Amino acid sequence: MGELYAINGLVIFIYMVALFLIAQKIKDNSIVDIGWGMGFVIIAIVSYFSAEETSLRQLFVLLLVGIWGVRLALHLYIRSIGRGEDFRYANFRKQWGEKATIIAFFRVFMMQGAIMLLLAYPILRVNVANENTETLFLALGIIIWMIGFFFQAVGDYQLERFKKQKKQKEEILDTGLWKFSRHPNYFGEATMWWGIFIIVLPVELGWTAAFSALFINFLLLKVSGVPFLDKRYKDNREYQRYKERTNRFIPWLPKNSGIDS
Repeated sequence: MGELYAINGLVIFIYMVALFLIAQKIKDNSIVDIGWGMGFVIIAIVSYFSAEETSLRQLFVLLLVGIWGVRLALHLYIRSIGRGEDFRYANFRKQWGEKATIIAFFRVFMMQGAIMLLLAYPILRVNVANENTETLFLALGIIIWMIGFFFQAVGDYQLERFKKQKKQKEEILDTGLWKFSRHPNYFGEATMWWGIFIIVLPVELGWTAAFSALFINFLLLKVSGVPFLDKRYKDNREYQRYKERTNRFIPWLPKNSGIDS
């Protein structure tokens, strides 16, 4: 396991340095978001072909991570066309001033690379463990992953279509999947990682892969996902009304009370 982490650590370091150099060339640090999903694809490929023996379980992890990562990268790339640097990274650049380049290298690119390696633990675990022929958890994990992929892909599509069609800045998307969750795409992201965990669970020490699913839930709910968007729209009256009737994360029927779940 340590050797595989070392190999992937070196590969991801080179990958993130390359992204950083491109970002400085085009003056757009937000390309790190586009590179996020593809980083996991690289880890999945390196881990799969580094395994002494390959199995159906390992192949499915490779395929599912590949589908997720490529779709996410393409979605973010298409969304970024003609927009320039994302406002979050543009604000960071202003805040960091003359030291923006060196701070971005460590706090944006190297930090994301480190988080990537931590979250990729199930991918590495399944490729170093002895194969378990059990198929129930494999099938269950794939189903859970597909549910998550549906929520993320459809949620992203509905949001992008809404942004192109909305006429007022304060207007809020509250139809489709967004009627049942304020963050269906983030819910889908978390669900996919739980699906990967279920697939990996039967292998040796597979239960330890729960760390990654819990970590991505923590990041989405407490750090970079839900809190950021809720803060961004805190002065939007339409969003506050939407917030009162719509579950924060787990999709459920709209409610009339102000209880947030």
